[in-house]
Amino acid sequence: MPNKTVNTVQEHRLTLPEVLKLLVADGIVAHGDAEALIADSRLRRIEAHPLVVVADQKWKSLLAPNRALGLEDLAEWLAGKVGLDYFHIDPLKIDFTAVTEVMSSAYATRFGILPVQVTTREVVVATTQPYLREWEKELAPILKKDIRRVVANPADVARYLIEFYNLARSVKKAAQSGGQGGTLSSFEQLVELGRANRQYDANDQHIVNIVDWLWQYAFEQRASDIHIEPRRELGIVRFRIDGVLHQVYQIPMSVMTAMTSRIKILGRMDVVEKRRPQDGRIKTRMADGQEVELRLSTLPTAFGEKLVMRIFDPEVLVRDFAELGFSDDDQARWKSMVERPNGIILVTGPTGSGKTTTLYSTLKQLATPEVNVCTIEDPIEMVEAAFNQMQVQAAVDLGFAEGVRALMRQDPDIIMVGEIRDLETGEMAIQAALTGHLVLSTLHTNDAPSAITRMLDLGVPSYLLSATTLGIMAQRLVRILCPHCKQAHPATPEDIGLWDKLVAPWKANRPAHFHHPVGCLECRMTGYLGRVGLYEILLLSPDMKQTITDGAELAKIRELAYREGMKPLRISGAMKVAAGLTTLEEVVKVAPPVEQRA
Repeated sequence: MPNKTVNTVQEHRLTLPEVLKLLVADGIVAHGDAEALIADSRLRRIEAHPLVVVADQKWKSLLAPNRALGLEDLAEWLAGKVGLDYFHIDPLKIDFTAVTEVMSSAYATRFGILPVQVTTREVVVATTQPYLREWEKELAPILKKDIRRVVANPADVARYLIEFYNLARSVKKAAQSGGQGGTLSSFEQLVELGRANRQYDANDQHIVNIVDWLWQYAFEQRASDIHIEPRRELGIVRFRIDGVLHQVYQIPMSVMTAMTSRIKILGRMDVVEKRRPQDGRIKTRMADGQEVELRLSTLPTAFGEKLVMRIFDPEVLVRDFAELGFSDDDQARWKSMVERPNGIILVTGPTGSGKTTTLYSTLKQLATPEVNVCTIEDPIEMVEAAFNQMQVQAAVDLGFAEGVRALMRQDPDIIMVGEIRDLETGEMAIQAALTGHLVLSTLHTNDAPSAITRMLDLGVPSYLLSATTLGIMAQRLVRILCPHCKQAHPATPEDIGLWDKLVAPWKANRPAHFHHPVGCLECRMTGYLGRVGLYEILLLSPDMKQTITDGAELAKIRELAYREGMKPLRISGAMKVAAGLTTLEEVVKVAPPVEQRA
């Protein structure tokens, strides 16, 4: 229930002495610090919002647990003091088109308010000045809806007040400037009578603004992919964050078409060609000046062109193996393979399991000035100056096998083959390993032992496979629990049942506590922040090589691998659960069940 004092207090703007007096009264700030800041502000005539001024002091709360007084915490404290709800502005959850229709930008700026939610019954307005209510009386009869005030971070209100209105203006202008010409799809033709059939200008400043804004938010939210998807009436924008897709915006189809054209121009793709899939790439910069690479892919769909942008974080290449999720034992086993002068190493797992990241990180460490590292990829995922990278070109009959054949004449030391898909590529990779090169490649199999049978199924002779293969690694990615909000709880019967299911038929000590996701502002209320790898590493010992040559079945290969120290993916996941990094549910979801041991 709102505090009556808000309604009875005379209209005024918050002052710094007023805020400091309340903080001192609540025992959060020392009286001496408050007095010093008031005296200083009189000398300097600080114009900023009082909460911003206090946050800039970087004080720590006098109340346990003595956290730093950040702007978010101060805004939440103020909301409690004035009896209003606190609202964190998440730009990906706000319909900027709808909220900016409520009032003009000038009106919102004048009162330090920002509409953040519009429903059929009410309008939610974020304010930084809880004692200013004049605007509420003026708006209520015009909107004919209930107005619910909430308190928000002053810095967020100032920022998004500009960005939301600029963005809404750009979308509106872009939609007005081009008529309805771009909304028709090849799937459904609609005769529009009396309408100008003009195309949207992809270089229009409004479209440029929208595309720039889209990338900015994707980088800020740690998105790995941006999906721009045409529907019958609207274009939908979705971000993949930590492996999960989130719908973030809806945009008029006409504007989405122009956005797609703009991005295709930047990616040097054929803008006119919309009937066949295309690939491209763009290099841009984040707000901090760091370069980011985007890989583009278009696909013709029923309602127009769908565009997916894969974002490659350049920091991936400088991460060490511990950051990727390797245990000490994993690192030792992996290092023993990649430091060999010749042979073939296979990394296996489904799409999106982090295979490319592992290979690039490994190659980056191996690519010293004394070594010639060459790759053949489809497509080149990340352009790296330390490698000599070649892309598969189907149009000129340059496949993986032809690429390896060409690379063999380039005096390589290390060769990376993007993927072994057929017998010819497999034989060429084996041949390269036999002739004294270290070869790294990927396969799509469920676990490490299955990679051996897959190669045999392709037709690679078992004696060649056993002679050249150094080892195989299967991997998966699981979401990491947010360190800011995760909570430990004693093991429940459900936890125990899931743990037993996870580690069976292996024996592993069950932890007394399990961590669970909670959700906070740092992780956008998901409970997870980032991802980490699970690894299953199979080394080819003399016994294993003999087993392969004898044409052993998969079950026997797997059993021997377990006896020789290979930990299955679920056991790797169980170790991450026990360390409080992830949850049982995450591991069960991504890691295949452990086969029964003989």
